[in-house]
Amino acid sequence: MLSHCPRMSVALQDLRNTMSSYKRATFEEEEASDLPRDGSPSPEGVEVGFRKGSLGGWTQLEVWLAALLLVSVLLLLLTLTLGLTQSPDGSKELCLSEACVMLAGRMAEAMDRQADPCQDFYQYACGGWTRKNPLPDARSRWSTFNSLWEQNQALLKHILENGTFNGTSEAERKTQSYYLSCLNQPRIDQLGAQPLIDLITKLGGWSITGRWEKDNFMEVLKLLSGPYRAQPFFSLGVSTDPKNSNSNVIQVEQSGIFLPSRDYYLNKTANEKVLDAYLEYMVELGLLLGGSRNSTEQEMRQILELETALANITVPQDQRRDEEKLYHKITIADLQVLAPAVDWLDLLSSSLSPLELNDTEPVVIYTREYLVEMSQLIARTDRSLLNNYMIWTLVQKGVASLDQRFENAQDKLLESLYGTKKSCTPRWQTCIGNTDDTMGFALGALFVKETFDRNSKGIAEQDDK
Repeated sequence: MLSHCPRMSVALQDLRNTMSSYKRATFEEEEASDLPRDGSPSPEGVEVGFRKGSLGGWTQLEVWLAALLLVSVLLLLLTLTLGLTQSPDGSKELCLSEACVMLAGRMAEAMDRQADPCQDFYQYACGGWTRKNPLPDARSRWSTFNSLWEQNQALLKHILENGTFNGTSEAERKTQSYYLSCLNQPRIDQLGAQPLIDLITKLGGWSITGRWEKDNFMEVLKLLSGPYRAQPFFSLGVSTDPKNSNSNVIQVEQSGIFLPSRDYYLNKTANEKVLDAYLEYMVELGLLLGGSRNSTEQEMRQILELETALANITVPQDQRRDEEKLYHKITIADLQVLAPAVDWLDLLSSSLSPLELNDTEPVVIYTREYLVEMSQLIARTDRSLLNNYMIWTLVQKGVASLDQRFENAQDKLLESLYGTKKSCTPRWQTCIGNTDDTMGFALGALFVKETFDRNSKGIAEQDDK
């Protein structure tokens, strides 16, 4: 996609898409084309135990920074609007304050005065910005939001690598420890695939790489939807109720496919190369984890067929525009009747522990039809295949933390999808993204403490009065 210049309407629309929880999938799918996102996804409210996007989406910190950018743009536009002040005799005076001069300079730099605005107004208004911001390596698109995130990544790198770092909370200290461990590539290469192999064994095994004789569907689903954040079948979280901003509510949304869009699975003629590359990626990861080629390829094909079945019942984006139709608030008891293949009270109680829930607890669902058909699909699918698929979602999630062989496998898939490679991204940027994905709130707190004046909040609250 082509680079974009700063435009207020685009910023407003992007922010609306980001902050609207029942339209978040639309925004995430659009952002998926910007892969690799350096381990960063997405965004939304208080999330409980699920990854924020398989190959795309914004993290909580990125959403917060986007909102900050929007506020800054609004302030700059307000400054510009007030730039022409009214003199006592009624004439207009030119604003020559530092803010006005800076804003005018930026707008002038973004323009291409050689272009004819009557023939190509976009080039006239944005040509300078496009010329000075060529598409970086490993990027399929570039905009002011990407530029802002990259600047903030550099600042976060400085904070986390500072030798005098002194976190004021355990969460902040763990954030730095997580980031530094991600940078320790020699140790990661030394451990190889063993950490993930051990975790799979702890969960009861995976028939692709060893024995699986334990029918423990709910136990595995609870662990993957909770602490390991792999989100098979659906995603769940807690966020602000879109129809009551004073309260938070449990939210359940369709999920479960790895490729950025259902169309990759369903339009097999147009996406044959991508599907072949994805299957090859699946098989290669299975082999790296100890599987044999023949059995691994056979079972990975079955997992791909199950993902295709999920893609087939996934509600397409063109049917997700009407916010009123998407929003359904029901109780856990209602959800149990709607999708009985999952023990919802058990699952939600486990994910939201130590909160005590009962079956009258409200839940907001956004794709009612999907949950009904998902439950039916689970009920008629062999338990071994269900386990293979669920563990596969864990493997996908764990790739970013494993050695170079896994990254090389992922690079080949990303190149097939987007013509870009994640390995073009510096390791520190990947680790910033991974840290934001895992510990976004603590990382955001560190960012605020470093960049915001202590008096800013008081001044803003005083102005609000």
